[in-house]
Amino acid sequence: MTPSARLAAAIDLLAEMDAAPRRPADATANSFFRERRYIGGGDRRAISAIVWDVLHHWRRTEWWITQAGGDATPRLRVAARQVAGGMTAGDVAQAFVEGRFAPGALDRDERHTVDVLARDIPDEQTFPRAVRLEIPDWLLPHLEATFGERVEEELAAMSGEASLDLRINTLRTDRAAACKALARDGLHPEPTALSPWGLRLPSRLPVTSSAAFRDGLVEIQDEGSQLVVAMLGAAPEMRVLDYCAGAGGKTLAIAMTMQNRGHIVACDVSAPRLDGAVKRLRRAGVHNVERHLFVAGDKWAKRRAGSFDRVLVDAPCSGTGTWRRNPDARVRLRETDLSELVVKQAEILDRASALVRPGGRMVYATCSILDAENRSQITAFLERHPEFEAVLPEGDELPEILRGAPMFSLTPAVNGTDGFFAAVLKKKEA
Repeated sequence: MTPSARLAAAIDLLAEMDAAPRRPADATANSFFRERRYIGGGDRRAISAIVWDVLHHWRRTEWWITQAGGDATPRLRVAARQVAGGMTAGDVAQAFVEGRFAPGALDRDERHTVDVLARDIPDEQTFPRAVRLEIPDWLLPHLEATFGERVEEELAAMSGEASLDLRINTLRTDRAAACKALARDGLHPEPTALSPWGLRLPSRLPVTSSAAFRDGLVEIQDEGSQLVVAMLGAAPEMRVLDYCAGAGGKTLAIAMTMQNRGHIVACDVSAPRLDGAVKRLRRAGVHNVERHLFVAGDKWAKRRAGSFDRVLVDAPCSGTGTWRRNPDARVRLRETDLSELVVKQAEILDRASALVRPGGRMVYATCSILDAENRSQITAFLERHPEFEAVLPEGDELPEILRGAPMFSLTPAVNGTDGFFAAVLKKKEA
């Protein structure tokens, strides 16, 4: 593809994202490229780089275009990022050409806006703070409450590129053998700093096409997510419930820590997500997992009250801890979303807690960096449920720095992981 054709495809992809603002950008991109299989791998990467650059600079670009008197359309967003990258107004105009696979020429208003942008590239320090930090205005106080003076450092790390983390499957291999297997496919990971099962690659690489992945030696899982499983402390012969299992990423890791012995129930409200776990379980050699779909009027939980040694509540959340991977989520998150999520999380915690046996433990986890979804949620739960207490995690798998407190928070800036929170809660003996 020509450079102009790549710009045109990037503009089309951004337009599709605009048309489905509640759909994750990566899901829209996957569909876009699936429907255009004629676009080769190199062109896909180049188009994605243009689009993700726009997403990473969404609010700043919008503010800049508005200040120049334009409308922040996909075309002008792409043009503005070309100017920010060093192109002159004339260069941009030459890139926007007519043709079957081209973006079409800039109209008079667009050309005027691009001319203004090229004449007046602002100092980003003059942007309003929330705009400069690429977050909605309403969210800034929440982040300042969480991070205080570190908020800019933390959000800067959220704009960086996420590593690709793998978890070895100790049911089939160990870390050294997994590294050798990956090396045969040209992949050379380093051990993660905190998780004893983790391997890290510097960026997105074709892991899923490697023999090590196909043979179930490794799974893609962020190091922070691995540590949540370590916090659970599930051991062989236990009865364990993964209450919000989704497609089973943490379920697989739990089965590994249990050495395939005992019983795991993976629950979710989504049948497609649970069905998606089947292939993963089979590939990993896991055979101690039962799946259960929650439906209206379900009596399953009532019949199993107080019967599980461990319950993991990987709660639905704002996903603010995953902004490195999903930069569009920064601007899609609404204040009403957070309000609704906090209520839903409390309801899930209340229901899941009834399934923990006396002396058993529940781990509450989110991939959020917001206090309202994390520590404040646990404080409120303990006030509602005096039969529970926050306790130190058990087991030898957690690194030393995470063993001394019943809760942990991880961030890209401090830990090099996605943003995660986890808390260990024990149900007191009768």
